[in-house]
Amino acid sequence: MLVTFNNVNFAYAGNTILKDICFTVNEGERVALIGENGAGKTTLLKLITGALLPESGEVIKKNGATIGFLAQNGGLEAEGTVYGQMLQAVKPQLDAVARLSQLSEKLSAAQYGGDEYRRLSAKYEALEKYIAAHDCYNAEVRVKTVLGGMGFGGLFEQKISTMSGGEKTRLKLARLLLEQPDLLILDEPTNHLDIKTLFWLEEYLSGYGGAVLVVSHDRYFLDRVVSRVLEIENKKLYAYRGNYSKYKVLKAERIALEEKEYERIKEERAKLQDYVDRNIVRATTAKSAQSRVKQLEKLELPEKPYTPPAPPRFKFTFPVASGEFPLEIKNLDLSAGEKQLFTGANFTLKRGRRLAVVGENGAGKSTMLKLIASGGNAHCTIGRYVRPAFYDQENANLNPQNTVLSELWERHAGASQTDVRAALARSGLPAEDMQKLVGELSGGERAKLALCVLQSEEGNLLLLDEPTNHLDLPARESLEQALKVFEGTLIFVSHDRYFLSALADCVAEIEGGRLNFFEDGYEGYLAQKRRLAEEREIREAEAAKELYEAGRREGYRSKKERAAEAAAKARIKQIEADISANEREEAEIQAQLADPAVTADYKKVEELCRRLEQIKNIQENLYSEYEKLI
Repeated sequence: MLVTFNNVNFAYAGNTILKDICFTVNEGERVALIGENGAGKTTLLKLITGALLPESGEVIKKNGATIGFLAQNGGLEAEGTVYGQMLQAVKPQLDAVARLSQLSEKLSAAQYGGDEYRRLSAKYEALEKYIAAHDCYNAEVRVKTVLGGMGFGGLFEQKISTMSGGEKTRLKLARLLLEQPDLLILDEPTNHLDIKTLFWLEEYLSGYGGAVLVVSHDRYFLDRVVSRVLEIENKKLYAYRGNYSKYKVLKAERIALEEKEYERIKEERAKLQDYVDRNIVRATTAKSAQSRVKQLEKLELPEKPYTPPAPPRFKFTFPVASGEFPLEIKNLDLSAGEKQLFTGANFTLKRGRRLAVVGENGAGKSTMLKLIASGGNAHCTIGRYVRPAFYDQENANLNPQNTVLSELWERHAGASQTDVRAALARSGLPAEDMQKLVGELSGGERAKLALCVLQSEEGNLLLLDEPTNHLDLPARESLEQALKVFEGTLIFVSHDRYFLSALADCVAEIEGGRLNFFEDGYEGYLAQKRRLAEEREIREAEAAKELYEAGRREGYRSKKERAAEAAAKARIKQIEADISANEREEAEIQAQLADPAVTADYKKVEELCRRLEQIKNIQENLYSEYEKLI
């Protein structure tokens, strides 16, 4: 057990947020925490970390357990370089290795069998166990592995102060992974990750030693990572075994059973009440009616099953269809400032297609969408009767000083207030939100407003840049359904792989300074990428084999090649001799260590063990070189 909630209650200004919350997170578990925007997920996380205290009930944490928390917009604020800061995350492991070396020297100087010797020996043994348990010798290797996986492979010396907010959030996550807390809490960790990094993170978490509690709207991520789902709904918490897909099934079953039981008891109470009403005044049946009254008192009607609020209802329509080819790209070179994003792009998009634009962060996906939204250029032609409508992931087209109502109404001054309010309500913005300032809205509320504005533009070419960011799961699924039935053309950027898989029927990938077009949807694109990777590996293996065979045919070798082969053979012979000599020395040392007269001398044992370690390292290097040469 790492964390346990026992009947925890919490309220803000008298408004109950969490009621009678009970659950446990055990060591090594992978748990998802989900719920509507504003349901209380962040509050619950703060109760775990101790940033908030419950009004009643108790939050019990295991003594000594470490907790690492990645807040939704909590980037790493630190001085120095990327690599330098990540080394700080593994400083305890690096320090342990250094202390072990110091202890070894002190042990050598201490009198064998004395009090100081025994004290140092105990410390040495405890430190060795710590080093083994935390894999301290590989600490720097882990730093490089995590930085590479999180997209910082070529940025080791970059100053953290020069990084964007998204990069700092990724770096904070990298540091938490290296610190390896017993409980890793991640609040929307996928928001700033590209698809390549997402796949890497999923694989890394599968082998992570601690427990993970994650808040995420990424359904693909939840399916791949978690084995239990906790959902906050109507101030209560429900637990479901399995991943997100299993949760959907189990929740539907729970609701169906609760509704069935509620209706059964309601019907039974109605029958009892009817009998009482008809027979309580009759002398002959009054006694039996009184018994029914007692049954009624015992048969309490349970609380009516909670009906969650309806998700937003999106609908994208347009008055006039576009021409057959809304977009044609011919020999397009795209750059951002002085950075060349890609060159020589070519493809034509037919009306009704749904194109996903994918690539690593910074590849140029958003830049490409903005170019199309602006009307294109000589190499990017917008077709006849095309009405582009653009969703900006930063919602920069919204005026933060406007109210929600005026933001939409100003764009459609001829509409009635009733129609404008109805449109906003359908998009998930109720009456109480109408007079809120846009600048005061949450990320989810602002996204719904921007989507409502997008619908009102009636575009037949929708350009969507990360439209699911900040939307909760019901809103994402609602948007997905609306776009599935949209009859126009769709070009979109998203890191939500469920969203990509459900919508895309073709893919444009920006990679290596090129834009490559794939015809067969997102799953087809992934399959083709895997196939291309396998073919590349086969080609490389065949090329290596051909080179090897050519090297073996004397007639195809130059004088320089023959000389190199002769040198390699001589080196192989020398390596074999060195390996044999090392094996003999190793056997001699092992024999000495088996001698009681030698083992009584700690300094001698220390010296022999140090030499054994040196021989081991030398042998590994020799075998590695030997395998390459043969």
